[in-house]
Amino acid sequence: MPGAAPGGRLGAWLQRGVVAAALMVLTAALLAGPLAWLGWWRPALVVPLLAVSALVALALVARLPVLPIGTGPAWGLIVVSLATGCWATATHSSQILPRRDAGSNLQAAIALADTGHRILQVPAASIGGPQILDIAGLTIASPAFYQVGDAAQPAVEPQFVIGPAAVYSLGRWVGGIEAMLILPGWLVAAGVLALGLLTTVVLRGWWGVVAALAVAIQFPVLHTGRATYSEPLAMLTLGAGLLLMVLAARRDHARAAALAGLLIGGTALVRIDGLREAILLLPVIALGALSGRAWARPLLLGTAVGLLGSFAAALALSREYLGSITGSLLPLVALGVATAGGALLVLVLARRGLRMPTTLARALPGGLALAVLGTGILLAARPLFLTVRQDARDPGARVVAGLQQRQGLPVDGGRTYAEHSVTWLAWWVGPVALAVALITLAVLFARVARAWTAGEGLPAWAGVLVVASGSTLLTLWRPGITPDHPWAERRLVIALPFVALLVTAGAAWLWRGGPEAWRMSTGARGAVAGRALACAAIVTLLLPSAAATWPHRLERVEAGSLLPVAQVCRALAPGDVAVAVDARAANEWPQVIRGMCDRPALSTTNALRNDPHALAAALDRVASGLPSGARLVLVSADSAAAITALGGTPQQVASSVVLEDERLLERRPDGVVPLPIEIWLAAYPP
Repeated sequence: MPGAAPGGRLGAWLQRGVVAAALMVLTAALLAGPLAWLGWWRPALVVPLLAVSALVALALVARLPVLPIGTGPAWGLIVVSLATGCWATATHSSQILPRRDAGSNLQAAIALADTGHRILQVPAASIGGPQILDIAGLTIASPAFYQVGDAAQPAVEPQFVIGPAAVYSLGRWVGGIEAMLILPGWLVAAGVLALGLLTTVVLRGWWGVVAALAVAIQFPVLHTGRATYSEPLAMLTLGAGLLLMVLAARRDHARAAALAGLLIGGTALVRIDGLREAILLLPVIALGALSGRAWARPLLLGTAVGLLGSFAAALALSREYLGSITGSLLPLVALGVATAGGALLVLVLARRGLRMPTTLARALPGGLALAVLGTGILLAARPLFLTVRQDARDPGARVVAGLQQRQGLPVDGGRTYAEHSVTWLAWWVGPVALAVALITLAVLFARVARAWTAGEGLPAWAGVLVVASGSTLLTLWRPGITPDHPWAERRLVIALPFVALLVTAGAAWLWRGGPEAWRMSTGARGAVAGRALACAAIVTLLLPSAAATWPHRLERVEAGSLLPVAQVCRALAPGDVAVAVDARAANEWPQVIRGMCDRPALSTTNALRNDPHALAAALDRVASGLPSGARLVLVSADSAAAITALGGTPQQVASSVVLEDERLLERRPDGVVPLPIEIWLAAYPP
């Protein structure tokens, strides 16, 4: 293989800069834990702390090892990442209402920025007194915002871990909601840069630019970069952590390894699924320790610190959320315990002199390659023999049943469609790219096994291979998300970039001649054929990805939804207490009214809404408990009928139509559909 391209300062700055950016994301999330718990998340305190942290981060990265990157490829990576950020910014979504995770994260960030608190206190007097929440069916909770505390001291706890709210709240201070909405695009741009740098330091030359471009044009990556999801944050922290892990392994550098572990373990601060990638580091650490590498212990310590900080913050500030995902979290914890136990057992046995039998060592590379191929084929073939279901009583099952009915599909709400997860990948990169990626993956695992059994230790990129392939396998086996698209594609934001990196690695190998035996036997003709195959592999990756993304190139989901929010806020006077009296209002508006209109808000449950007499009695009790001069205002978003049924005179204060993502179950979405946003208000009693 040719030598590394001449190094330049620009390549070094990029490697250190992307690590520093990831460290700042993690720092903001770490600081938010104690400060938001105390109610001290305020610009006057946070900005100086972040400034000092930035200086510390720059000092840390200035001493980190880097690998040479040519000036041309470095500029290529800059162009791709800047274009990604500009594209995502120009087409950013405006998901204000908490209909999905992006809106929920935005509302949590607004509340954190404006109040300084993560747990949002709701004074009992503001909603009619502590006796109000003792009424069955009245609550301050809404989707993504849990009611906590008691009736005397009620509060609201946002869903998810604190990282996204912490980072996006900074945009609120800098430039209001618009700054918050464009921040994810630049985080994704930094994530694309991190993956491009990772590929460059492994493959050298221009291959990192090819990989970065392939990732940037994948619609699921662009889709998450257009809204305030957690994936842009995780993409940056995980991508930078994996880059740093390669640098640490290549130079056997302890400090770089510790920071890599901190970033990968700390990813759970911005996305709880980061626990999965941290667990997958354990076998890599064990094999590194067996090889006597200096990076193994600090990588373990950094990962442990990142995980401990993440779960301490989650237990203090997101306890209800952790409780709601116990069914997914406990199997992951069990996997971690089993993996740690297995890694420890291997270390103990190896130190007692146990060695792999020669026969097994010889068979391991080929056997591992066959296992990879077999697993990939099995996953792809699952629809032929398997239908994956969950409990039909799960809330997600009711959503799926409604979608099936509207799309003319057999109604089976318990279906998760997880058996089609490989098909989801093929929608966005094409089946040929998937086949090339699978073959490349098998070859790479065989290379790792061959190097290990030959006593050469692990290649520097082996950790990335293990973590990314393990994460992809677990995601494809159990996506764990409501399977409506493109919503469900958020789960593929590790798997899809990994496919791009694998195809690029396979193309680079072919471009450089492929197997040595092939080069020796075919000479110049083989070299030409290898380069032609390399180009074909890249084309089969880029063209299907570009074609799948093309229909979505200019979409702006829910653009214009700030207008109805502003109209509702203007219609609510000081002293008003809002109460959502139909299903859509209860799902979308309580936290918006509380956080953006600065008015107290109550919600009603389905059970209460289905009993008109009980609902009227509950509203009478609320109205009678309000201070003199305060109004109880009914809020309806489905239609005016809920207000009319209570004797009110509805006044329509907002009527807009925005565009939202299609929600499809069995085919790739290719566009957006209209979403009306209408709000009626009425004073109560009439």
